[in-house]
Amino acid sequence: MKKETTTQIAFTGLFMAMVIVLSLSFLSIPVPGGHLYLCDIIICLAAVLLNPFEAFIACGVGSFLGDFFFYPAPMFVSLVTHGIQAIVISLISQRTLKKKPVLASIIAVAVGAVIMVIGYTLGRAYVYSTKEAAIVKLPYEIAQAVLGAVVGLILCWKGGIRKIYHKYAK
Repeated sequence: MKKETTTQIAFTGLFMAMVIVLSLSFLSIPVPGGHLYLCDIIICLAAVLLNPFEAFIACGVGSFLGDFFFYPAPMFVSLVTHGIQAIVISLISQRTLKKKPVLASIIAVAVGAVIMVIGYTLGRAYVYSTKEAAIVKLPYEIAQAVLGAVVGLILCWKGGIRKIYHKYAK
């Protein structure tokens, strides 16, 4: 296993803090039955950039802490769902299609979006003990996943964040 540099640890902490802050309800988009949280943008961005372990810490643990501080009922659902999502996005984006990294990132966040929607739908049905609660929120979970994937990729590739990250972290 590669030794983590201070800069990589700092970036992981920065992304984790951003996930926590964007888990706040007042920074979300209100929808019937809840909110669209903007933390998925950072989850997709961070998972494309970070290695799988760092991505799990920033995204899975960050989501867990965001829920823990602000709305604890789904915190373990967030840990597992966003943790797995981040690991999968990181693995696909960094270990496949090395000559086409943008395409690899697109595929990765698409798979990650499916993981997020399925994870939260099953998690919501478990936490609230009704499949109806999960079904009502399903269209908004899909919208949140798409928003996170699209904006995260735009920030990464068109917004120049990937260049900044690689300039300082590698």
